[in-house]
Amino acid sequence: MRVWPGRPYPLGATWDGMGVNFALFSENGTGAELLLFDNPTDAAPARVIPLKERTDLVFHAYLPDVQPDQLYGYRVDGPFEPSQGHRFNRNKVLFDPYAKAVGREATWDHALFGYTIGHDDGDLSFDERDSAPFAPLAAVVDPAFTWGDDRAPQVPWHETFVYELHVKGFTKQLPGVPDRIRGTYAGVGSDAAVRHLKSLNVTAVELLPVHYRLDDHYLTEKGLTNYWGYNTLGFFAPDPRLSADPTNPAAAAREFKSMVRALHAAGIEVILDVVYNHTAEGNQNGPTLSFRGVDNASYYHLSPEDRRYYMDFTGCGNTPSLRHPRVLQLVMDSLRHWVLEMRVDGFRFDLATALARELYEVDKLSTFFDVIHQDPVLNRVKLIAEPWDVGPGGYQVGNFPVGWAEWNGEYRDAVRRLWAGHAVTAGKLAARLTGSSDLYQQTGRRPYASVNFVTCHDGFTLRDLVSFNEKHNEANQEDNRDGSNDNLSWNCGAEGPTDDEEVQRLRQKQMRNQFATLMLSQGVPMMLAGDEVQHTQGGNNNTYCHDDDLTWIDWTETPEKQAFLAFVRKVTTLWRTEPVLKRRTFFQGRAIRGEGVADVSWFAPDGSELADDDFDKPAAVMGCRLAGDLIEETDECGEPVRGDTLLILLNPTPTPTDFSLPTTNENHLWHLEFDTSDDARQSDPLYGRTVYPLADRSVAVFRAKG
Repeated sequence: MRVWPGRPYPLGATWDGMGVNFALFSENGTGAELLLFDNPTDAAPARVIPLKERTDLVFHAYLPDVQPDQLYGYRVDGPFEPSQGHRFNRNKVLFDPYAKAVGREATWDHALFGYTIGHDDGDLSFDERDSAPFAPLAAVVDPAFTWGDDRAPQVPWHETFVYELHVKGFTKQLPGVPDRIRGTYAGVGSDAAVRHLKSLNVTAVELLPVHYRLDDHYLTEKGLTNYWGYNTLGFFAPDPRLSADPTNPAAAAREFKSMVRALHAAGIEVILDVVYNHTAEGNQNGPTLSFRGVDNASYYHLSPEDRRYYMDFTGCGNTPSLRHPRVLQLVMDSLRHWVLEMRVDGFRFDLATALARELYEVDKLSTFFDVIHQDPVLNRVKLIAEPWDVGPGGYQVGNFPVGWAEWNGEYRDAVRRLWAGHAVTAGKLAARLTGSSDLYQQTGRRPYASVNFVTCHDGFTLRDLVSFNEKHNEANQEDNRDGSNDNLSWNCGAEGPTDDEEVQRLRQKQMRNQFATLMLSQGVPMMLAGDEVQHTQGGNNNTYCHDDDLTWIDWTETPEKQAFLAFVRKVTTLWRTEPVLKRRTFFQGRAIRGEGVADVSWFAPDGSELADDDFDKPAAVMGCRLAGDLIEETDECGEPVRGDTLLILLNPTPTPTDFSLPTTNENHLWHLEFDTSDDARQSDPLYGRTVYPLADRSVAVFRAKG
């Protein structure tokens, strides 16, 4: 086989139509070999190519005789000195950190570890077994794809409604999806899936991790799996297990692109949940699969006291060292790959605070953010932070820079507390409903910096939030010790399934209350897939390890589910059509014109406006008027944004209350849009000062029309 010198850039395996350039960075490695495999079942490489060229700490070669779909891996020579942070072991076949496709998945075996398991010296021992029969292999890809007239929807932030889903869980049992593509990227792009998303008025899907991930060894021994996918090994390669043709290395990327094209055609953006805060290799007791064997001391954040150990800000064993320019480059190259090659529209960064740790402390002006902000590709896509990690000072809600949105944990907690019957001050509730200006306005950010959610993949589903007071994670085989103990849930009087009709009715109302609150709040709403059909996980609030009916959405129709789905569609349609629910700027809360008229006003049940000291008291029955004619914003064409005025009545208490409707503009009447206490409830148009009987634990919404 012909071997030419090649180039040190781009990193990874690059097909140029005539051959393949291979490039591998290793600062501390002393030598490297490229291993070519003919078949995924091979226990040894068919050819071994010493990489004799090295430029700027990059080993490289060009092979004019190699074609796409070629399987490959690396061996890297260097010192095995764990105390100095070096864990080179040339007996271990390594997965390319820049692999664009997976040619073979890992098979768990003790040979995958760089040390000898069971040895008295533990991770300080050196294992000489060859991992070639078991190691994951990369594959060369031809990136060609016919995108046709595909265009990014470029939905403005303030008009964005996010639907968080797992590719398999969403489509495995969705009616109308062809059997052969259930649980796959193609399933998400199917006509049935797109129709459902459009019926909910969704503008963006946020996919749980689709990067190539590894199932933890301890999970496979239990017969479980890392279903959520927060255990990345390949930051460029789509997970082949979510492809309809998982044994074909080229299929996953092609199918993913087809999914993106189909969603874009429907006006739906694709946001990826990405995990750059740790890798699947774990701590010093983990396997040597890729980064550890390529250059452990460069890729990982090691303890300054003893470089044998890893700094762990995530609870997952390690943290990549973004202070190293080549590691930062890997993350940026990965992000750009998914935008330019796969055409995704944004990212949600798991435990994003970990990425801001330059050395130890959180630094919100870290190099990572600086690089993103100046990048001409990445600074134009949607960037969402999960603004916490498990390290000291890791809770950073409200502290991310301009240009970033955040999962607003403060919003989640306030809404859950309110409807679970816990005390929330009226001021805090008002702030959360109006975009959390207390968290974002002072740093120049807008309401859409707040991604509002009540439920997400991590925790109870909406159905379980109103059905369980305690977590029930026994199926995880950790004696119910895993998962959060603080769920801010309320079971409505019975733990779990019940035949009590009163409890059942209350649960239906409570689900409506929480979903309505979400969609009536300023900011970017995000809902969990399956909540619209009341999917339950049986009270399990940490289903990361279940690839089964616990996590596959149950689309079975019942009268209660159908009624709730209709309610969800009604509320999201109201959100879509009313500009006052999608403001780009914060409310001023002041009279703009006309005595007593303000862009946002708060009312007591007697119709009077809340006084300043009322906002320091626990929220009880209250009303919020959003003036649709006082938005003071212009659209893309410079025209004033106008809409109807909405009145939102909230009663989180167990006591029905008569509410005197506030007055609005002359000749305007209040038209009832919905009341969560009764889907069928109707009302004649009402004048201001008319008393409306507001049910206990309910939300009623009116629209003012001339």
